Amino acid sequence: MAIVQCVPNFSEGKDLEKIEKIVSPLRGKAGVKLLNYEADKDYNRVVVTVIGEPEAVKDAVFEAIGVAKEVIDMNVHKGQHSRFGACDVCPFIPIKDMTMEESVKIAKELGEMVADKYEIPVFLYEAAASKPERENLATVRKGEYEGLDNKFEDENWAPDFGKAKKHPTAGAIAIGARKPLIAYNINLDTPNIEIASKIAKTIRHSSGGYRYIKAGPVEVPERNITQVTMNLTDYSKTAMYRAFEAVKMEARRYGVNVTGSEVVGLCPMEALVDTAAYYLGLENFSLDKVLESSLME
Repeated sequence: MAIVQCVPNFSEGKDLEKIEKIVSPLRGKAGVKLLNYEADKDYNRVVVTVIGEPEAVKDAVFEAIGVAKEVIDMNVHKGQHSRFGACDVCPFIPIKDMTMEESVKIAKELGEMVADKYEIPVFLYEAAASKPERENLATVRKGEYEGLDNKFEDENWAPDFGKAKKHPTAGAIAIGARKPLIAYNINLDTPNIEIASKIAKTIRHSSGGYRYIKAGPVEVPERNITQVTMNLTDYSKTAMYRAFEAVKMEARRYGVNVTGSEVVGLCPMEALVDTAAYYLGLENFSLDKVLESSLME
């Protein structure tokens, strides 16, 4: 049986009642399992992880996007995370007995459904991208919600599905297919966003840094800190510990300390085992030496 994971990100991280309404269609559905949903008040965003049979997951997520369209008004949305829609981004990740091509097919089917039923313009990204310049989510989302009107004036940025016009409250959505990634944020004990920006620029691939790191700066004013927020797009090639140590090293240049880090959403156990082996100096350590891993077989 084919298994797909979907990680829709919704632009609501403060109102718990709205969040529960959005995730409700993902509960109690045959062939669908809601694994996790994690809201962040500073980002004003909730990251949801759902897994199951491809058609069932697609239909459940479609319903959740419809709820988000009704309860989120992007005209009043404020948060520290880049966004251009009520359901901002929705990637499909092949997990078992499913190819990337099949994940792309599901993404395109959902995109067509969202544009037709909800009248939300849809951009395809990553493996589902219709053009090379649309593979990178940051490029697709550039200008955010407030810049959508200008974006649609450019014929090169006509949506893949729907009209070249933002939904009046739900904005736009990016739907795609990709490999598993780790959303990983590292805290800096400074409110100076310029320092976080310089560190992010140094380590990210687009500026000459690590091939499998996408990074940017985020302010967290309630805690008087900033973060280097990252997507590790292939943790087997750029490990979590390598990203952590790189940020620590760069932070020292500016007299800044790393005070902690966080994983947003779910993280593969293999990535944590790799990090534990590095910091503890474990020899010949692997996933099969983890007790819980043996119990799950």
